[in-house]
Formats: sequence, structure tokens, C-alpha cells
Amino acid sequence: MNWMRLDVPALAQNVALVRVVVGSLAAQAEFTLEDIEDIRIAVSEAFSNAVLHAYPNASPGRPGTVTVEGRLTPAALEVTVTDHGVGIPDVRRARQPEFTTREDRMGLGFSFMEAFMDELEVRTAAGSGTTVVMRKRCRGGEASSGTGVAGR
Repeated sequence: MNWMRLDVPALAQNVALVRVVVGSLAAQAEFTLEDIEDIRIAVSEAFSNAVLHAYPNASPGRPGTVTVEGRLTPAALEVTVTDHGVGIPDVRRARQPEFTTREDRMGLGFSFMEAFMDELEVRTAAGSGTTVVMRKRCRGGEASSGTGVAGR
């Protein structure tokens, strides 16, 4: 088993950092390049949601923190994205395709996460933040010992 943890400011420029780190962890398992890109997109959406919605009252110099954890087991990659922001008032509604609280967004973040990962769980509480847990099963059900991407 391998794992990683990042505690980063909730800033848009950190989306790329999170994508690279989680993608690198996923590359250690029997995932195809397409699987890894799917994982990277799903993680980007979860992190972007935290950046856009978790800390609406944050000052420019204090953006709030998002924690991204990845755990690679022989069977799957699990990625958890956690913020300590305002929470989601209605998770069921927020998970509906095209629902958004911002006019400049399409409201497809949760739809992408659900489409690209095998499992998605959202835990939230008003004023306490949100945790998004995503799982992607490894091809063949086994992680490699660092040999890289399947199908190379």
C-alpha cells in the first residue's frame, strides 16, 4: 500500500499540483492512461469545488485549506478531498447535473466525478466543511509494485 497527503491553500493554481500528485500515485497501479486521466479529472473537479464554494468569506491572503489524501491498495485507489468550509446545504440537489450556485459555472462537477470514478461519497455538515471520497478499482484488482501504467 502507498499513500499521500497534501494540505494546500484553496487556490485555483493548486488544481494542477493536486492533479500531478494524485496522477503520479495512480500511475503506480494497473490503470490505463485513460483511467489515470479520468482520476485526474475527478480530483480536479472535487478540488475546484472546494476552491469555488468552501470558503466564500475568505480574505485574499487567507484562502482556507483543502486536504487531498490518496491511498493505493491492491484493489483500488481511494482519493479524499476535504475542506473545513461552509458545507453543502443540500447534497442531493448539488449532485444533480447542471445544478450550480454560480452563474459562471456549468454545474457538472459531481457528474464528472460520478462518471469517471467507480464510487463517490459526499459527507458534509453546515459550517464544518465537506469531504468527497472517490474510489477507482484497479484493473485486475491489483496494484503493481511500482512498475507503472497498464498497457504500456
